[in-house]
Amino acid sequence: MRVLLPHPLLSAGLLVMWLLMNQTLQPGPALVGALVALLGGWALLRPGRSRLRRPGTILRLAGQVAVDVVRSNIGVAKVILLRRPDRRSGFIRVRLTLRDPQALAVLAVILTATPGTAWLEFDAGEGWLLLHVLDLIDEADWTRIIRDHYERPLLEIFR
Repeated sequence: MRVLLPHPLLSAGLLVMWLLMNQTLQPGPALVGALVALLGGWALLRPGRSRLRRPGTILRLAGQVAVDVVRSNIGVAKVILLRRPDRRSGFIRVRLTLRDPQALAVLAVILTATPGTAWLEFDAGEGWLLLHVLDLIDEADWTRIIRDHYERPLLEIFR
């Protein structure tokens, strides 16, 4: 069974996503979705083996992300609705200690899912992250947020 489904949760997620995107449970699309899920889990998407540690840190990080997403939604709404001239968007470079591919993927999801920020590029050799920020007031503040709110807990979780 492990040969057919080396990553059953990944395959199940791909199947569910396929069915949701097609908005049908008809046999044809469901069969194609099952094939995509099998191939995706078997050949295309072989995630590395990371051990997750510190479940309490995972919960704190999830809470921090939820709070930051709400704050960021409010901040983006203010930027769009109020159009203050002292606000500017821009690019910042943040040097990261994080090197684990799964941890970097989680960080990319967090930063891109947070309104007003977008992960653009990561230089694995040097550890530089290029990030676009909609409301860029202080680069040092953004660097502190990324390191303290996200990178530090991810280092604990993925060690």
